[in-house]
Amino acid sequence: MRPFEEAFHQLNDSLREMGSLVAHSIQRSVLSLVERNEDYAHQVIRDESRIDQMEISIDEMVTSLIVREQPVARDMRLVVSAIKIGTDLERMGDLAVHVAERALSLMAQPSLPAHMDLGEITNLVESMVLGSLESFVNRDAEAARAIVESDNAVDKARNRIQQQLIELMQREPATIPRALDYLIVARKLERIGDHATNIAEDVIFLAQGVDVRHRAALEPV
Repeated sequence: MRPFEEAFHQLNDSLREMGSLVAHSIQRSVLSLVERNEDYAHQVIRDESRIDQMEISIDEMVTSLIVREQPVARDMRLVVSAIKIGTDLERMGDLAVHVAERALSLMAQPSLPAHMDLGEITNLVESMVLGSLESFVNRDAEAARAIVESDNAVDKARNRIQQQLIELMQREPATIPRALDYLIVARKLERIGDHATNIAEDVIFLAQGVDVRHRAALEPV
């Protein structure tokens, strides 16, 4: 194995570890809202600094790799993608914190009279986060395409939540402030899915040389 490959293997492991922590933060942030559990919310907030430190560590690993191995062409594209992935993961962690903070605020208020099912969108985005990282590690363009296509399912799940909340606010105007907080939570989860999609799009470009950003069609041209 080339020295670059050995070093990049360690970088992959670090990205996986960071991605796993981010996925846990996403899950806990929503559970804190659904179960009105302050401990989960505070754990997400505490883990933010750890996620930030992981991003810094990954940046340092990449810098060292560039200086030591001086990668070119495909190797350099892999390194640049790793930096971008670390940034996307850090932003996902920030969004999970935003959800946890909304959850803490909502805990101090009465529950909504209607049940808001956040399970579908949460499971989707968590799967997208972990799947996008695996597609990067394995250079699996087909898996990455499936992640990109999953973004439509996230949008539909968010739209269903939004419609349910709009109908609730129309029936019971007193719920509007709380319902708006739920709308913001759904939007934050959608944004997490967008960041996972960014990673998957980078994988498709790395593996196939096809730039699918801002394109409706995913078939190579």
